[in-house]
Amino acid sequence: MDSGGWSRRRFVGALAGGAAAAALPACDNAPAPATTPAPEPETGTSASREARRPSGPRPLYLGTYTSVEGGGKGIGLATYDAATGRITGSGTITGVGDPSYLALHPDRRTLYAVDERDDGAVTAVRLADRKVLGSRGTGGAAPCHLSVHPGGRWLLSANYGSGSVAVHPIDASGALGERTGLVRHTGPPPGPGQEGPHAHQFVTSPDGGHVLAVDLGTDTVYTYRLDDKAGTLTEVAQARTRPGAGPRHLTFHPGGRHAYLANEVDNTVAVCSYDPASGRVEVGEAQSTGTGSGTNYPAQILVTADGRHAFLANRGHNSLTRYAVEADGARLRLLGTVPVGGDFPRQIAFSPDGTLLFAANQKSSTVTVFHVDGADGGLRRAGEAFPSPVAVCALPL
Repeated sequence: MDSGGWSRRRFVGALAGGAAAAALPACDNAPAPATTPAPEPETGTSASREARRPSGPRPLYLGTYTSVEGGGKGIGLATYDAATGRITGSGTITGVGDPSYLALHPDRRTLYAVDERDDGAVTAVRLADRKVLGSRGTGGAAPCHLSVHPGGRWLLSANYGSGSVAVHPIDASGALGERTGLVRHTGPPPGPGQEGPHAHQFVTSPDGGHVLAVDLGTDTVYTYRLDDKAGTLTEVAQARTRPGAGPRHLTFHPGGRHAYLANEVDNTVAVCSYDPASGRVEVGEAQSTGTGSGTNYPAQILVTADGRHAFLANRGHNSLTRYAVEADGARLRLLGTVPVGGDFPRQIAFSPDGTLLFAANQKSSTVTVFHVDGADGGLRRAGEAFPSPVAVCALPL
C-alpha cells in the first residue's frame, strides 16, 4: 500500500478481517448465477438508466487474501439487488490462493484472478460450473492487477513485487496457456523512497492499439505494443510523473484522448493526454484529492460511461472523491468527498448499468454500495455495509 515494500499489501488490515470470516459460507455448491449481458452504451439520462437496470439478483465476485489472519477461503460469491444494492453472500470458490484482484473475459464466461504471492500466478475459473481451469506463473512476485485484452485472446498482468508485466494466451475454453511475454521495468531508476520498480496496473488503451503499464516504483507509465499473434511486448513510450508521485491506477475517459491517474504516494491525481497513433501519454499537473493534509493513499479512479464524472477511492481519509469531468475529458473539477462507510477502500467498481458503485474496504472487511446520480454524480449509501473477509476487490456483473 505504500512505498515500504510489496509484502505490506497483504498484511495491512488483515487483523481487522476476522469478524467478517463467516459472512460468506465456506462452500462452492451454490447455484451459478445467470450470465449477464454486455451493458449498453450510457446515454446519461436517469430514465434510460432505469429502463436498462436488470431485474433480479445479479452476480458479485469478491477478492481477498487467503494467507492472512481473518482472510477469506477463496473467491467470494455473492449476489446484489440491482435496484436496492443489497448484497447477499452465497459461497466461495476455493482452490485459488490470495485472489486479490479479479477480471472478466469479454464473453463473460471466464473469471480470472491473480494469486498475489512470492511465486506469482494467474488463475482461470469457468463461471458456468465454477470449475478452476488451472493457474499459470506470471514470472514475477506479487501480481496485483490483471485485465483481458479486448479481443479475448490475451491476459495481461502486473507483478508488483518484481516490477514486471506479463502476457498469457487464452484458449477457446477460457483456460490460460504458458506465458508468452514478460518485461521488467529496469529504467528509469526508482523514485524517491522506492527500492525498485513496482508494476501496479496493466491495461489496454480504448483504441486497442496499445497496452499501458503503471509503475509506482519508477513513477512511470509505460506504453507497449502487443503482438496479437505472438503475445509479445515492444515498448514504444514512457511518461514520467513528478518524482515521488507513486502512480497506481489509470482510467481512460470514454473519448479515448484523456486518462486520469491516481498517485498513491503523494496523494494526488493527474489528467493525462493520450495519442492513439503513437501511444504516447503526457502527464499533467498534480491535482488535489480533496482529502486535506492527513495521511491518505489514493487507490482507484473510475469515470462514468457518459464521461461526465469521476470518482476516486481514498485509503486513510476513507472517502470517495467526486470530480466533474469537463472540456471533453481534459479537465477535472473537484466537487468534494463522501465518507465511504468503511476502512481503507482498496478498490471500487460500477455495476454494469452504472447506477451503483461498490467499494471494497480492506481494513474493515466490508463492501459498501452507493447509488450513483447520473445527473450530478451524487453518491447515496445503499443500505448497510456487507461483511466480507479482508475485502480487496468487488466485481459486480
